[in-house]
Amino acid sequence: MDNDEFVISMLVNNEAGVLTRVSGLFARRGFNIDSLSVGVTEQPGLSRITISAHGDDYIKDQIIKQLDKLQDVKVVKPMPPYESVMRELLLIKLQADKGTRSGLMEAVSVFRAKVVDLKSDSITLEITGERSKCDAFVEYLRPYGIIELCRTGLTAISRGLKPLKDNSSNEEENPAKE
Repeated sequence: MDNDEFVISMLVNNEAGVLTRVSGLFARRGFNIDSLSVGVTEQPGLSRITISAHGDDYIKDQIIKQLDKLQDVKVVKPMPPYESVMRELLLIKLQADKGTRSGLMEAVSVFRAKVVDLKSDSITLEITGERSKCDAFVEYLRPYGIIELCRTGLTAISRGLKPLKDNSSNEEENPAKE
C-alpha cells in the first residue's frame, strides 16, 4: 500500500440507496474511491463495504467522521495494514495456443493461481492475494496477450478477535445515530 492510501471498512444497512449515499459522500468532497467491495455479512440485514482511497490522516479522519454521521452506517473503522488481512480477486483471460500454454501453466504454479476456464484459443485464470501479488501476475502475463481482466478491489478483515460488529442495539453507546 502507498503511504497515503488508506482502507476503511463499515457495516451498513442492506437496503437500496445506501451505497449511493456512501459514494456520494466521497463525490461531494472531491475524493476518489480507488476500490470498493460490498457483500452481505453474517449479521442479518447488514452489508460490509470496504473502500480504499488516497489522502493524508486528516482526510481519512474527516471521511470516517462524515461516514459515521450517515444513518445507514452502523460501524465504520479504518483498517491499518499491520492489523488487517487484505486480499483482492483477479480474473484474467489470455490468448493461449498450444505453444504458450506451458508458459502459462508455469505462471499458474509459481503464483498459485487457478485455471477456471480453458478453450482452444484462450485461458481464464483466477488469483487471490495482496494487491502487489495481483499486479505482479498481470505484469508477468502481459506479453501473452491479455484479452480481458477484472478485479474485485480490496477486501479486508481485522486480525485476531476484533470483529467489525454492529453494537447499535445499545443506543447509549451511539446516541448520534438516533
